[in-house]
Amino acid sequence: MAADPHASQLMSMLLRMVNPKRTIEIGVYTGYSLLTTALSTPPDAKITAIDPEHASYEIGLPFIIKAGIEQKIDFIQSQALPVLDDLLLLQKEEGSFDFAFVDADKQNYGNYHERLMKLVKIGGVIVYDNTLWGGTVAKPDGEVPGCKREGKVLAAEFNRRIAADNRVEICLLPLGDGITICRRIS
Repeated sequence: MAADPHASQLMSMLLRMVNPKRTIEIGVYTGYSLLTTALSTPPDAKITAIDPEHASYEIGLPFIIKAGIEQKIDFIQSQALPVLDDLLLLQKEEGSFDFAFVDADKQNYGNYHERLMKLVKIGGVIVYDNTLWGGTVAKPDGEVPGCKREGKVLAAEFNRRIAADNRVEICLLPLGDGITICRRIS
């Protein structure tokens, strides 16, 4: 998402439509999506941002500070699964998030999805980045460079999994590296 302004513009519009009070972001990377989230949410919104690398958060922090929105963000330096599990142990956290954005380790997208389905409220939105993996999900294996094959398999498996998930309505868009928008319906 860091390289695609169209995906960022769409996410900003989604955030303004949802008007979330609580969001969660798994994977911060350069902080571009985090900045988009913080700028597109109400002044009293709170964002839980999780990334194992504090350096990732620090890349975007000067822009976040310049925009005057750092008070919205609770950055947690950690792998995401333990944090999500801890949130779920606090039963009051179930259904307490309005919006989630995921751009992290692709092998855990399915694990993140299951946890987010408990943390994000019914009617809430979850956005997954990189779901087309450079378009490789639509190519025969022989046409996919070796360095992209594992990502292709992971993205295709995740896409099949959420397409069959009757708890969400989905829309997969060819913006950037592919984004999938899920609206939790049950």
